Amino acid sequence: MKLTLLSVIQALCDFVYLYPLLMSFVWMIGAIIFFLRLERKMKTPPEISEYPFFSVLVPCHNEQDQIGDTVDHLVELDYPNYEIILIDDGSIDETPARIHEFCQKHERVRGVYIKQNGGKASALNAGCLVSRGDLILSVDADALLDKNCLKWMAWHFHKFPRVGAITGNPRVINRTTLLGKIQTGEYSTIIGFIKRSQRILGKVLTVSGVVAAFRKQALASVGFWDNDMVTEDIDITWKLEKKFWDVRYEPRAICWIFVPETLRGLWRQRVRWAQGGVEVLKKHNDIWQDWRQRRLWPVYVEYACSILWVMAFWTLIIMWAEQTFLGVQMPVRLLPPIPPLWTGSILALVCLMQFSLSLLIDRQYDKRIFRYLFWVIWYPFVYWMINAFAVVIAVPKALLKKKGTKAVWVSPDRGLGKTTAAEAK
Repeated sequence: MKLTLLSVIQALCDFVYLYPLLMSFVWMIGAIIFFLRLERKMKTPPEISEYPFFSVLVPCHNEQDQIGDTVDHLVELDYPNYEIILIDDGSIDETPARIHEFCQKHERVRGVYIKQNGGKASALNAGCLVSRGDLILSVDADALLDKNCLKWMAWHFHKFPRVGAITGNPRVINRTTLLGKIQTGEYSTIIGFIKRSQRILGKVLTVSGVVAAFRKQALASVGFWDNDMVTEDIDITWKLEKKFWDVRYEPRAICWIFVPETLRGLWRQRVRWAQGGVEVLKKHNDIWQDWRQRRLWPVYVEYACSILWVMAFWTLIIMWAEQTFLGVQMPVRLLPPIPPLWTGSILALVCLMQFSLSLLIDRQYDKRIFRYLFWVIWYPFVYWMINAFAVVIAVPKALLKKKGTKAVWVSPDRGLGKTTAAEAK
């Protein structure tokens, strides 16, 4: 019995400390291949014979303070054929009045007004119904789009008919606090790296909800967005890929975003992300019944393993705490929940390698990104703990959630101070 329990504990320890090590190498190798094959040589948007018409959808809920900057950037895009559709989804502030003002001021801008808060997915569906474009770009109402974003998106759709969606490259604007600086590095060293490696492996876990482009035909083939998913971006990605549409990552399609700078705002965001991921795993577990979906299997396994990693981590923490502080007798003596010296040293070295490599790749989009290397090294200590707590809360919420419950808006934390995209560059 003691030997069996010891073997289980050792397996948990190995998994907790070696799984991040393995995935770091997978992400680094995949990102390097992506950079060398698909990213390094092309610096300007390729010219195409015909620029397809884009409908830019901006779902809004209580955005009176942010929507102005977003529209100012959208009307200045370097793209010949596009319209802007601002969708108010049950706002209780002056957002509808601001949208009406922009419609009168700019010929490209149209407005859609929904009286009741139905959630982002419902707003996007409403926008699609009135859109004139064959291509759809979804962008958040507090995001600032780079002027070349549509051109980088358009050539994928024009050249490759199987492309159903493209996710852009979110870059952090507000970098004045510790949380903001850490997230600046996170979007480069974790999120960007993962998307690059997933694209090389064949399937992307999710488009970025803040900036993503879609072929309307592809959206129609899967019934558009479902309004009962907490993270509609992950769900629509899986729906498209299950229908064999190609989903791509375009790092040169840049969008400047605001991130939470308070612990409360960050906590709410991470719980929502974690809950949405579990909901998607629960909803799309039928991929194992279809051999044609085999390219989605590694993505499913990787995400499931990340959840199991959290559970294993907390299991070791609780067992050690019970034995150390409560005097609970166990067949084996547990060590403190810290990695063995050699494992910890290797993991720290590999993390530093990953962070440095990712910042080196992303330097072409953000000249001052290396100054955040010092801050991003705190990611494993700060964010791993927050994310680990978030998963514990999110898993039961996702599993016990009643099917069909509509996911409505909750205004996010957008930072503590006003920062412009130009100041962040």
